[in-house]
Parts: sequence; structure tokens; C-alpha cells
Amino acid sequence: MSDISQRLLQLALDKGALRYGDFTLTSGRKSGYYFDGRLLSLDPEGAYLVGQALLPGIRAAGAQAIGGPTLGADPIVTAVALVSHLEGGAGGTAIPAFIVRKEAKAHGTGQAIEGPLPPGCRTAIVDDTCTTGGSLFQAIDAAEAAGCTVVKVLALLDRQEGGGAELRRRGYDFTPLLAANAAGQIEVVG
Repeated sequence: MSDISQRLLQLALDKGALRYGDFTLTSGRKSGYYFDGRLLSLDPEGAYLVGQALLPGIRAAGAQAIGGPTLGADPIVTAVALVSHLEGGAGGTAIPAFIVRKEAKAHGTGQAIEGPLPPGCRTAIVDDTCTTGGSLFQAIDAAEAAGCTVVKVLALLDRQEGGGAELRRRGYDFTPLLAANAAGQIEVVG
């Protein structure tokens, strides 16, 4: 996985998904880097590499589906589902994808989750970044409310700002592909 993650890191730099400089984040915090995971996960090579990098950990955890919060997770879960289908004969069955809405629909069936989520299944939750873990916890809560067991939590990038530690403290198996080090540089995990 580290070779694929190393290529993802290089691709993030090449495509401008990871930039170093002075940035103000949504939270108002200052950062020496900016990561736009969608520039990576919506790139053809990036999407394929994301699916390849995440799929082994998802299968090892015994997850039967993968989902995450819209909008960051949308292309990631699609990439994993597609790669799982393409590689289905060499390691297991295909992994369906689902998306967790920010708010349940106010019309129709009032769904909070879109996509084929088998009731009571073991699931993985993913997002492009983990800062405080808020979006990941929202998706975890929705999956658990649907009767699922969350067996793996993943992120393309852990900003190392408390979210990953809180996920682990609450007993979730959290694995990022990339993480910020103390100097603010992004490195491959593992």
C-alpha cells in the first residue's frame, strides 16, 4: 500500500491537490498547506489509486459496504466500489457504496443515506480529510442508526489535529493514507 500511497502523494503535488504556503482554513485556523482531496479523487489516475490503496484495508476489516459524508467522500466511495468490482475475482466480492447526506431529505422518504446499504452490514466510513473528525462522526452515526456496524474508518489525509486520536479513543479502527507531520509536511503513513 505504501507504494500506491507514495504515488498518490506525488500525484497530489503534481495536480495541485496539495499545496504548501499560507492558507486560512474553513475553521479560521492558519495552515502551512492546503489539501483538496477532490482534485485527487476526481482525477482518473487518482481515483484508481485511491480505490487500490483503500480496498485491502476495507476487505481485511470485513466491511461489506463503504460510505462517507457528501461531498468529500462521494468520489472516494465510488472509486473503491469500482475497483472492488474490477478486482472482485481476485480477493472477494464487490463492495457497494453509499453517501451520507448533511441532513436527511425533507421530502420523499426522508433518507439520510443514499445508495445500497444492506441493513445490518459491516461497513467502512471514509472522508478525504480528517481534522476534528466531525464529518466522519456524522457519517458513523448515520450508518450506526441504520443498524450497521462500523468496522473501519479511513481518510486520505489526517491533518493530525485531534480527529484521528478521537476516533481511536472512541474505539474505531482509523487509518489514513497520508498524514501531516509536526513540521506541517505531508507524509505517507506506514
